[in-house]
Amino acid sequence: MGDRVRQARIADNRSLAEICRQIPMTTMNWYRIEAEETKALPIETLRRIEEVLGVDFGVKFDDES
Repeated sequence: MGDRVRQARIADNRSLAEICRQIPMTTMNWYRIEAEETKALPIETLRRIEEVLGVDFGVKFDDES
């Protein structure tokens, strides 16, 4: 997942600081996600990242439509 998040960020024209302001999250937390150093990524955070970057990572859970 970290590589996919990184690729989506690189494809976006905004700075990481701007992207993080819109989520909101710190740039340090973002880099942890990219490096896959987080134990778990809350689904709400993943959905917000998708929304801000205009992507769909295709992650679905049984309780989601």
